[in-house]
Amino acid sequence: MLENLLKKRLREGKTAFGAFSVIPSPEAVEILGIAGFDFVVLDAEHGPASPETLQQLVRAAESRRLTPIVRVADSRPATLLRALDVGSQGIQVPQVTSLDEARSIVSGSKYHPLGKRGLAIPRSGAYGAIAPEEYFHRANEETLIVVQCESLEGLQALDEVLTEPQIDVVFFGPFDMSQSLGIPGQVHHEKVEEAAREVLRLARKHGKAAGTFLLDGDEARRKAEEGFQYITISLEATLLFQACRRELIRARGGSPKE
Repeated sequence: MLENLLKKRLREGKTAFGAFSVIPSPEAVEILGIAGFDFVVLDAEHGPASPETLQQLVRAAESRRLTPIVRVADSRPATLLRALDVGSQGIQVPQVTSLDEARSIVSGSKYHPLGKRGLAIPRSGAYGAIAPEEYFHRANEETLIVVQCESLEGLQALDEVLTEPQIDVVFFGPFDMSQSLGIPGQVHHEKVEEAAREVLRLARKHGKAAGTFLLDGDEARRKAEEGFQYITISLEATLLFQACRRELIRARGGSPKE
């Protein structure tokens, strides 16, 4: 199993920048790595990728020293297992709202003695090229666990959720939180910003990294200055659209802001 450079970076207190990926294209993932992102979140919650496709996307990320994280659709052990067995170096779980669920996520993601992840010799174990005992130990050390806080229920439970020692990152979801607060889409509303600050405060209290989703680099820089470390800048589909649209407007003699 490869060293998790993202986990190492976060442990050192550094900021890491990533992007979500919803286009099931290894080339698109490679481009994110070439561009200089630290990690990619392969979105199996809102994106169409199957486990077979995820494996190819993970390979593409590895080829460019881009840490692959899979955002799973749910926290069932079988879902976590399939995301990790293809070689993902971490899992990101949406809508975590209780300590029991956090413990279940750890149990499904880690091997004995930390959890009960199903034993096998999959791609993540180099198909047996690594001694099983060494692989299980390294997987426990290198696998990154990210839980998302994106509702009032999740925020109210977060102080307790973060007592689980194997959680590495709490990820604040501004869009879902805005919906939970009754102001859908208003991600810059003071209520959403207040929730973000509380997530950051609790992350610091429990010694975890805080993450979030931003729409552009300027916003990402501001959040990094506030103390967020695991920062995603939009998704590759939106970044592609914005670049295409911007250059087309320029070509037609307009302003990029139109």
